Amino acid sequence: MAERDFANVILQWFDHHKRLLPWRETRDPYLIWLSEIILQQTRVVQGLSYYRDFVKAFPTVFALARASEQQVLRLWEGLGYYSRARNLHLCARIVARERKGEFPGTYEELLKLPGIGPYTAAAIASIAFGERVAVVDGNVFRVIARIFGIDADIAVPASRKVFIDQATQLMPHSRPGDFNQAMMEFGALQCVPRNPSCDVCPFVLNCAAHKSQSVALLPVKGKKPKVRKRHLNYFVIESKGKVGLRRRAGDDIWKGLFDFYLVETASRVTPAAAVQKDKLLRAAGVRSLLEAGKMEHQLTHQRLYITFIAVPATKKLMRNFSKVAEPISFYSAKQAQRLPKPVPVKLFIERMQKGRKGN
Repeated sequence: MAERDFANVILQWFDHHKRLLPWRETRDPYLIWLSEIILQQTRVVQGLSYYRDFVKAFPTVFALARASEQQVLRLWEGLGYYSRARNLHLCARIVARERKGEFPGTYEELLKLPGIGPYTAAAIASIAFGERVAVVDGNVFRVIARIFGIDADIAVPASRKVFIDQATQLMPHSRPGDFNQAMMEFGALQCVPRNPSCDVCPFVLNCAAHKSQSVALLPVKGKKPKVRKRHLNYFVIESKGKVGLRRRAGDDIWKGLFDFYLVETASRVTPAAAVQKDKLLRAAGVRSLLEAGKMEHQLTHQRLYITFIAVPATKKLMRNFSKVAEPISFYSAKQAQRLPKPVPVKLFIERMQKGRKGN
């Protein structure tokens, strides 16, 4: 199939089958950038509500730049990969303060902003500014690999250039942004990972994978990294109707979010054994312990086994907590609700509140 024919076919398909999404009704680079950052590692059905909440709270890049990191993380709560939210906030401040609210108009300049990689830069440059630069994501990998029979391993960084070159050759000089969106949408709705509807595919007669009956084998992807198992013991301390939370520092998951005092162990242990693993808790002479709940939580490359342990707020314990790098502060239910929290902590606090209302 000629490159021009390919572009015409996929654009026609897009015009008839595309989903009506708010970021497709604008050429505002701020809104397009916002949608692309939110949709990284996130399905459209989940990201749509987050996008609307962000636009409502921060209708302009200036509004987002003026927000506190805590406000941004609170709205981001549940999306995961919280470094995206921190980079989103930092990028907004740079654009608002150093560029007077104007996003760069080229792919190369966009790459210089925090949190904007090749995929996001290509999406913004093509959709907002009409630059002819190809977007390659998981959907595009799949479409190109199948139609053109490319068996390069997409898990290998060097293979990326093979797919970018192919997508660039196919891209028309007009409507580059629509072409990129069409490729992604075609992979999301038509050329899906499992059981694609080949019988109604406009490329079926030209699809190399269909001809060779290798649709299920493409794209080629190496083994996924091993999932790391972690055992988290959260100590839930309450005092005068308030719950103790601390703001996470360091570079581990959930940096900047609020959670309970944490003791991580190599395996699942009893509450008493978790106390013995921690110098602060041992020194405080913690004795009265109650297992308040268990939870499992799946991240992309981690599986978390979480135990929540209720512990009384003794004076000695509070004195010890005041000396740590991440001190515990106490919050009412309403205050805790407004803080950005990891999903398991959020769910546990909600469960605590429902239990009290029911008693």
